[in-house]
Amino acid sequence: MNTSGKPIYEQIKEQIKEAILSDEIEEGDLLPSIRQLARELKISVITTTRAYTDLQQEGFIATLQGKGCFVLPINSVLVREQLLCKIEEGFRMAVNVGRIAKLSRQELIDMLNLIMEEKQYD
Repeated sequence: MNTSGKPIYEQIKEQIKEAILSDEIEEGDLLPSIRQLARELKISVITTTRAYTDLQQEGFIATLQGKGCFVLPINSVLVREQLLCKIEEGFRMAVNVGRIAKLSRQELIDMLNLIMEEKQYD
């Protein structure tokens, strides 16, 4: 777990979403049970329940009574929206830090272009 200041359930939810979006966890995979995950992470069952409930509401997982929680097929529109939100969040953070550093708009754009060239982004 990271110590980002986010609630633990939010950290769990984000880590599972990242794993699903990066295909580390694939469609149809069985997730650890709520109790098992709570035990492994040494946290409350209530916390893991909240993370799984949020993931279910967002369409990433489904719970089958007596069988467990499974990863659902990824809805490409949902995935794109999630990724766009993440990009916006990163840009907002970069702009805020740029303001603190008193960088101009052009300096920020130049930095983005440099980073994109480094990563060979087409």
